[in-house]
Amino acid sequence: MSAAPLLVLASQSPGRAGVLRAAGIGFEQLVSHTDEEALTAASADASPAELVLLLARAKAEAVAQRPEARGRLVVGCDSLFELDGEVQGKPYTAERAAERLRAQSGRTGVLHTGQWLVDTRGEAPASGTANDDDGRDRTGSHPASGRTVSTAITFAELAEDEIRAYTATGEPLHCAGSFTIDGRGAAFIAKVDGDPSAVVGISVAALREQLAELGVRMADVWAPAD
Repeated sequence: MSAAPLLVLASQSPGRAGVLRAAGIGFEQLVSHTDEEALTAASADASPAELVLLLARAKAEAVAQRPEARGRLVVGCDSLFELDGEVQGKPYTAERAAERLRAQSGRTGVLHTGQWLVDTRGEAPASGTANDDDGRDRTGSHPASGRTVSTAITFAELAEDEIRAYTATGEPLHCAGSFTIDGRGAAFIAKVDGDPSAVVGISVAALREQLAELGVRMADVWAPAD
């Protein structure tokens, strides 16, 4: 029986999983079930770049508490799209997605992706474990590294029939900013100024830096060769 991969992805996102697989990284996915809306509401004064890191941290630390994550590295991620200073999360409805795509047509916005990496390989300090008798969460005492990667996205001019056809596919409904770069939405992106993998939802380059901060080589998280 093969050993569990060292890296845990605190996300059910197929896009993020696809980025890691393409980079040859071995991982297991565990969903955090973080209440993103409540945390966002409680962080009203945070900038978009700060907010995605707060959300990524909450996801990583939630999964880091689980028994399956002990002795492993947990990475949490979150993405938000910013246009004219307004944050655009997941639209959830075709009507809202279409409205946002019309606003983005022919314009440039910024996709912010936050990443938080927690190292649970060592023991937590003697002050407590992940859930002490007083009920407090102590996962923040584990070594960790955070990054926010911001990438400028320029959209092509979109015709109304294109917007309607795209939203009808359902693809943009659960994506920050109502678009993807690794699906049908790629046809509507004219330019990317920054890290393309961060636009999908996780930056492999930033992950390498975070691993190094925690004393881990990139090769240590590669999947075994076939």
